[in-house]
Amino acid sequence: MPDIRMHTTPDGPAALVEVAPGPSVDAEAGQVHIGARGSAYVPLVATPAQARELAAALVRAAEAAEAQAEDTYPTVRAGELRRGDVRGGERALTVDRVRSDGDTVHVTWTSDAGRHWTQSYPADAEIGLRRRA
Repeated sequence: MPDIRMHTTPDGPAALVEVAPGPSVDAEAGQVHIGARGSAYVPLVATPAQARELAAALVRAAEAAEAQAEDTYPTVRAGELRRGDVRGGERALTVDRVRSDGDTVHVTWTSDAGRHWTQSYPADAEIGLRRRA
């Protein structure tokens, strides 16, 4: 699995965070190893459930941090949508496909629950986004 480069402070040196399924370093089979290589090595061992809980908490924190940024909610025309754009609102709706048919744009959305549907918009319709792909 790839290492993730992170910083302990905004201007500080980078540490590499590694994530691997056990058996690895100090993780046994059926566990997940998380380690940060920097000036000191900090290993963590998690069960799959704990790893999922950590991942969900990181996603929630990332979304909250993005919501605090000033340019978090750009508005684009429907004809400018691209795969991976996330629509603003209470629920995250992600653009799966965009197909243009003259002055009409057909957008296939995917919900957090994995549901898919297609909506049609005029190409110049304004769509508010939570995050731009």
